[in-house]
Amino acid sequence: MSPFDIVILLVVFLAIVIVISGVKTVPQGFTWTVERFGRYTRTLTPGLNLIIPIVDRIGRKMNIMEQVIDVPQQEVITKDNATVTVDGVAFFQVFDAAKASYEVAMLDEAILKLTMTNIRSVMGGMDLDQILSHRDIINERLLHVVDAAVSAWGVKVNRIEIKDIVPPADLVASMNRQMKAEREKRAEILTAEGQRQSAILRAEGEKQAQILEAEGRREAAFREAEGRERMAEAEAKATTMVSEAVSKGDIAALNYFVAEKYLQAFGEIARAPNQKIVMLPMEATGILGSLAGITELARATYGPNQTPGTAVPPVGRPPADRG
Repeated sequence: MSPFDIVILLVVFLAIVIVISGVKTVPQGFTWTVERFGRYTRTLTPGLNLIIPIVDRIGRKMNIMEQVIDVPQQEVITKDNATVTVDGVAFFQVFDAAKASYEVAMLDEAILKLTMTNIRSVMGGMDLDQILSHRDIINERLLHVVDAAVSAWGVKVNRIEIKDIVPPADLVASMNRQMKAEREKRAEILTAEGQRQSAILRAEGEKQAQILEAEGRREAAFREAEGRERMAEAEAKATTMVSEAVSKGDIAALNYFVAEKYLQAFGEIARAPNQKIVMLPMEATGILGSLAGITELARATYGPNQTPGTAVPPVGRPPADRG
């Protein structure tokens, strides 16, 4: 092989190397910046790209996927002079590779320092109770402030979350005692409320029972009065009938009426609780005579050929003697 052929081969080889060096393949999730003689010219997107060899070169390879930064623990003094230890996490994404490459040095560290500073600023203006109970407000304020600050770097902060808020040990013990006292207070209030409700329901039940009892007594009194009224009407009717019979000369009806009253009075005496011995009167023949008058009255009423048991006797009168 002649020296000329060797030179030709070297030229061809160098040409192939130069052409290959001008072909760039950018992976998905990344963008590359192109510098021409040290100055930014354009940005290569994911896929196959061509640059001018020797003149152009790759500057920065930026990750445009969402990234996370852990915010280390730091002590924060609250508005009411309580010291708490706080850490968190931040999520950001590069949307302009040129600004993220040439507007700020050490992008991750810059975002971290900015986030830590704003955590102290935001939480330092709040009371301890607000910090412990309003994490969503803290996250929202931090996101608004930090995102506005890093937008000039071609970066978008998507979320900032506070992970842990650790108060001092003595403050935690005091909070536990306060929480226990509050729970005991609520338990006592609930117990008292339950007792009060129980007393009210018990009183309502007793009131309803008394009302029902009074209603029952009222109904019983009404029934009793109605019964007495009917008995009085029957008695008046019987007296009228006896009076009419006497006026017609029927002495048997009068004997029946007197005998009935006599026997009723004797029965009341026998049923009295303080009477243990019942003394029969000496005028037993008077009672027998009254009974004979009752028999004659029954025969006159039903007739000599009619059996007394086949008819219903009048109101207030006993059935006729079957003997």
